[in-house]
Amino acid sequence: MSKYYKFFEYAYLVIGAFFLFESIRIWDTERGRAYLFIFFVVISIFMFFFKRRFRRKFEERNK
Repeated sequence: MSKYYKFFEYAYLVIGAFFLFESIRIWDTERGRAYLFIFFVVISIFMFFFKRRFRRKFEERNK
């Protein structure tokens, strides 16, 4: 079960990297949309660390 949790943790980082790439790509043409993508980058990084901490607590509890 923890394999799936680990997979989804890193999926948040991949999604964040995609949004970062998109925000850099459209920075000159659509600045408002780029800011929205940067917001999603911050949220995805937060979710990575939140899920990681939650998974570790869950694993410790089950030992």
